[in-house]
Amino acid sequence: MTLVVVLVAILSGVGYVYYITHDLKRTEVRGLTGTFTSGAEVGTENILMAGSTSRCALKVQNPAFGLCSQGVNGVNSDVIMIMHVDSKHHRLALLSIPRDLFVPNARTTGANKIDAALYQGLSQLVAVIEEDFGIPIQHAVSLNFDQFANIVNALGGINMSFPMSVFDAESGLNVKAAPCVHLNGTQALQVVRARHLQYDAPGTPSEYAQYWPQEAQSDLARIRRSHEFLRVLASAAAKRGLGNPISDLDLINSVKADITFDQSWSVNDMAHLLLEFHSVNINSVPQLTLPVAIVTDPNGPSGDLIYEGGNYGQVEFPAFGQDQSAINEVLGVKANVDTMTGKKLPAASTVTVSVANGTGATNQAADTASALGALGFKTVGITDTPPVGDVAETVVYYGSRSPAVEAAAEKVVRSMSGSVMMAFNPAKIIDGAEITVVTGTQFAVNAPGATGTTAPTTSSAIAAPSPASSDLKPWDPRSCAAGATPTAPVANPT
Repeated sequence: MTLVVVLVAILSGVGYVYYITHDLKRTEVRGLTGTFTSGAEVGTENILMAGSTSRCALKVQNPAFGLCSQGVNGVNSDVIMIMHVDSKHHRLALLSIPRDLFVPNARTTGANKIDAALYQGLSQLVAVIEEDFGIPIQHAVSLNFDQFANIVNALGGINMSFPMSVFDAESGLNVKAAPCVHLNGTQALQVVRARHLQYDAPGTPSEYAQYWPQEAQSDLARIRRSHEFLRVLASAAAKRGLGNPISDLDLINSVKADITFDQSWSVNDMAHLLLEFHSVNINSVPQLTLPVAIVTDPNGPSGDLIYEGGNYGQVEFPAFGQDQSAINEVLGVKANVDTMTGKKLPAASTVTVSVANGTGATNQAADTASALGALGFKTVGITDTPPVGDVAETVVYYGSRSPAVEAAAEKVVRSMSGSVMMAFNPAKIIDGAEITVVTGTQFAVNAPGATGTTAPTTSSAIAAPSPASSDLKPWDPRSCAAGATPTAPVANPT
């Protein structure tokens, strides 16, 4: 998220462009989409921003983050955010993807939570977002814990209000309620990483933080607070500004040293973006979160998802209708547009579809094929496939990365609702179809010529979808009131 601040808030003069951009850290990212030359998305690009949890990549090991030497060596993405840049309409928008969303192509070996993709590098995370969500990615960047903290420190820290005392044993957050608190980089990181937050609600019987109530939404709550933190950080950067090349050299050097960029993002293009959007008000930038449904597997330990015999812990499933609305809003396209090309989706009559029953439910494949046929799709076969578990997503598979076949997959998936997602996997295609739908636990096919859907397949194990945006809760840290004097943070008793 700090990259957003770098790109839209801290540049105020042409003289800094070359200095900021000529000596950047680069990494090879494969699979990036080229610039749009036609269609509804001409003049736009999407920048993937990933926050890495890798402790072993840190130059200086910090016990506050967990030590690589003690086995804290996983590589995941705490933050997955897409910044949509529309030069034609001078518009920015942000979309966060929850890290626990279970996706078919998380790794080259198959399904997992989306945060697991970064273990195989930025290229794999790009592939997931393009193949499973239909969001084209033109550029990708990443930063880790140290780099995040360094950028906040280079700004001189940030100030946040804590309306309630909060505590998170896993992130290290422990701050007593105060009107305005000054946070350094490490303390700021504790705020944005808090996924197990406890708060001192009115009437809480204990003064000890570990006994306070814990919020229920975990990562979704963390994203909500991260969006607020981004507003605070952008405001701090805007106030700091860039007006003196000597006094601001530390900030510029921090930006250069602490973010890794893909190899194809040219200095000229980056400079143009910086100059075009440096004055944008972060409060006017839409910040959405991809809607998801929390899943509880009734036969998994403590509700964990069991998939093909493996335990994946607590996960979230997609909520396709709501997901597509959020994606369309961020990308600024209409519902009939293929988001990967910016062109109109194909007619249903040109798409061949086969259906595999993935749950064992009676007649599920036949009923789904019939419903898709009623929408005009050419259904060419039905079959059964072994269930992946007691709770499963419906997956719309396509077997070619050609734009026409990917567009056909988008046409099919947009004709459905519920826990549905598309995915590239040639091995899943059956009966010579372009598209194969493997049915899952909760989905419906849209009814022809109507607003509603056919009778949905439902499951009490899949919760109602989360909203694309939500207000701060009473305990969430937030911007300080104007004129508030910041104080040092005070810890709660534990």
